Amino acid sequence: MRHRVNSLKLGRTSQHRDLMLSNLVASLIKHRRITTTVAKAKAIKPLADKMVTLGKKGDLAARRRAISVLRQPIVVKQLFTEIAPLFKDRQGGYTRIIKLGHRKTDAAPMALIEWTDSAASAEAPAEATVETTAKE
Repeated sequence: MRHRVNSLKLGRTSQHRDLMLSNLVASLIKHRRITTTVAKAKAIKPLADKMVTLGKKGDLAARRRAISVLRQPIVVKQLFTEIAPLFKDRQGGYTRIIKLGHRKTDAAPMALIEWTDSAASAEAPAEATVETTAKE
């Protein structure tokens, strides 16, 4: 049965999709905001929020779970030391998606995903652009 199974497939195998989403979340943590397609932004929003929740817990088990998902210990350290403390008083909704229009090459709808906290957005380095293929 298929009860409550809802993940965007994005035209990829499950292994490719999991790696792509973890890389996008790692880029979001590293660069504070990224530009990607709307479908991918909507797919990484729940995963990014779960990573911040793990960062707020801050214990060893949460750190190991974050490393198992993100696969980059340096990014996990940045999540636990810089990103999660900004949201210590917030109960959810750590990311926002801003639609940007269509990409020129293939007319794919593009979006900017960033952290909602003003301090996280203010410290953001130059915007990271994630080039993606037209396959969604």
